[in-house]
Amino acid sequence: MIKKFLVFITLACVAVMLYPLFESFESKTHLSKVGAHYAQNGIEEVGAANLVTAVVVTYRGFDTLGEVTILFLAATIIGMMLKRKKKITKKRKVRESSEILQTGANFLFPIIAIYGTYIFINGHLTPGGGFQGGAVIASGVLLLLLGDPNREISHNTLSIIESISGVSYVVIGVLGIILAGGFLDNRILDLGEFGTILSAGIIPVIYVFIGLKVGTELSNILVTLNEAQ
Repeated sequence: MIKKFLVFITLACVAVMLYPLFESFESKTHLSKVGAHYAQNGIEEVGAANLVTAVVVTYRGFDTLGEVTILFLAATIIGMMLKRKKKITKKRKVRESSEILQTGANFLFPIIAIYGTYIFINGHLTPGGGFQGGAVIASGVLLLLLGDPNREISHNTLSIIESISGVSYVVIGVLGIILAGGFLDNRILDLGEFGTILSAGIIPVIYVFIGLKVGTELSNILVTLNEAQ
């Protein structure tokens, strides 16, 4: 009875704190000044058919850099906390997955990897981008680990790809300052023909590096968690 009463009091306090937010809420029927600039000038300045995700890596490039950094720190912390002192030389005793799951995982992983690659390569044309494509690729790695928990996936290979992608991303950002108008300015390459794969300047290349970085970092997390079991 006391527990239920405390829960009720807690919910009531939360409701009292949130009520002013609901009371003062006003729906916006017009874009903000910044949003209006994106909508009116984005296609001409950026040259991407998918303006929403293109904004993330151009106008808001520093935000994306911060998000990628946070993901890197999360992967690093998980690796440090779950790192084994001694390397295991023998296979763990785990329940063997069904033949259907193993076969399905081996068959589907290449398809999932190709689809994830398609998502981040076409991020400037269709909904998606580096984070979404990288997450799809990591889901394929998860499927492989479910099919065979003792499967060995090289941390060094994942780390090398992640490091090269991260450094390349920053280098492109600095080149934007030197050759164009600011950090991650996509106009260091010609904007190309609108709506084609080779358009929007350097954005497709940026998405490739973001996709690889996110995919390898999430995969590294999954591999580390699997090894820690």
